[in-house]
Parts: sequence; C-alpha cells; structure tokens
Amino acid sequence: MTGTNATLRARPATGQTSGVVSLDSSPANTWVPVTGASLVLPEAGLYEVVADVQGSIAWGAAVTNAIIDAHVLDVTAGVEIPMSARRVILFTDQAAAGTSGIQANASAGALYRVTGPTTIRVEGSWRTDAGVTSQRVLWATNFRFNKISD
Repeated sequence: MTGTNATLRARPATGQTSGVVSLDSSPANTWVPVTGASLVLPEAGLYEVVADVQGSIAWGAAVTNAIIDAHVLDVTAGVEIPMSARRVILFTDQAAAGTSGIQANASAGALYRVTGPTTIRVEGSWRTDAGVTSQRVLWATNFRFNKISD
C-alpha cells in the first residue's frame, strides 16, 4: 500500500472459540449463554460472524415438539444479531415406551456492522410442547468472526 492514509494491518481481525452448555437446569424458553463461546469484535467495521452449533436432547414416550434453538447475541447492545437464529432440533416422538435421543447440527452466518469493540456470544434455548425431556445440551463447535471491511 502507498499513500499518506494507507494502513498496513500486521494481522487481520479474526477470532475463534468453542464451548458447551447443559440446558437441563434452565427454564424453557430462556436464552442461556454457551460457556466459552464468547468473542470480542475488536474495532469498528463489518464482520462476518459464523456459529456452527450442535444440539442433543433425550426424551421418554409421547413427547411433542422437543426443540433446541441457538442464536448469536450482541452482548454490548443487548440484541440478537440479525439472521443468526437457528432451530437446531425439532423432533416429535409418539412412541409408547422407551427412551430416545437425537443430535443435530446447524450453522448460522451473518454480516454484522459494529461501531466499536463489541462482545458477542452464542446462546441456546429449549422447549417441549408436551412430555418430558432431559440431557438437553448445546455445543458451539466453531464460533468465529472475520473482519471484512472498515
């Protein structure tokens, strides 16, 4: 780069982490931070934010709509990052007896503009319309950002 206003970045603004949270002790329809899945967007600019998540849930008989959701929250502003919400699991079981379980993956990517340093994190939520579930877990298997412009 040349010119009086040119800036050479020694390293790009990127970050990556992962984490996991058990949702078993949280109330239904409550967003819970995924432990370890928090990042700081270090400066103003436009970022690509990507969250690869995996959910797991177990249940007994006659469960209706066992659901795990995930999203990315801008903690600094207190708002969900647009287009980051994903339904990780939606499963209905009408079995008469026994225990079942399922794991599923989802990925969310969004472009997000910030005006200064901003903390973001992955959060999970669960709900069951009928029946009892257990072993509700959400992993952020790969949570990352990449600054793409000022």
